[in-house]
Amino acid sequence: MFPSRPARAARGASAVVAAVLLLGACGDSGGLVSAGATPTASGPTRLWPGEPPASSPAYDYGEAETEVVEGVEAPGEDIHKVDPVAVVRAEIAAHPDVYSGSQALYGGTAARMADCGEGGDRAECPVLKAYYRDLTGDGRDDLVLGFRLLPGNQTAVRMYTFRADRLVQVLASDDAVLAVELAGRTVIIRSPAAIVGYEYRTQWTWDEDQLAMLLTRDEILRVGGRSARPSPHGDGSPPVGAPSSSRPPSTTPSPASSSSGPLAASSSGGPR
Repeated sequence: MFPSRPARAARGASAVVAAVLLLGACGDSGGLVSAGATPTASGPTRLWPGEPPASSPAYDYGEAETEVVEGVEAPGEDIHKVDPVAVVRAEIAAHPDVYSGSQALYGGTAARMADCGEGGDRAECPVLKAYYRDLTGDGRDDLVLGFRLLPGNQTAVRMYTFRADRLVQVLASDDAVLAVELAGRTVIIRSPAAIVGYEYRTQWTWDEDQLAMLLTRDEILRVGGRSARPSPHGDGSPPVGAPSSSRPPSTTPSPASSSSGPLAASSSGGPR
């Protein structure tokens, strides 16, 4: 039951009296003290306005590159019926300079693909568990898979969707991976940084104009406790008279092992 108008008025009068008493105490010792005027907010200041703006990027990062997967099909474009191992084999076949030959960066991946078939050691198969989620917004699931890039500690993260009866790769990222998360229609890749207590996070989101997953956010974030400030001497030595520490120096945390499966679905949706 809501209070009546007289009750509300009485409560209002009591509040006014309390406020007057409080304000009267502000002038006493230990009372509230003004912090001064609030600084005026200012917008960004453009530096070197006379310099002509760049008309093209310094490097071609292939932000919107896509690739048709040759030789892999599925009845009714049901991506759940696509064999993830066959998809990785198709990439290896399409890029022999990367996966085969004495100069190949990831020859170990191609060598281990035999373990993905019958009679192989599944624990040694470089292809990780596949995940499914509608990331393009067309009402159909897309495929997110990963595989280990051997030798080394990097993981290939790929995303595929069907377009005009053809399986198309719309995201390709190779990096040392701490974790991969699906949040809504976004793929988030977390990678270790060289700075202790920090990590990189890249966010990939579907772009309807480019028909590809674009890198929409790339940032470095603090994830650990506050570390000691760098030495003002620049060489890492403590100032004269400073006590020495017997604690051994901390080391950069190693990335999660690929065998532990860095691909993971966040609480907003898991594997299906």
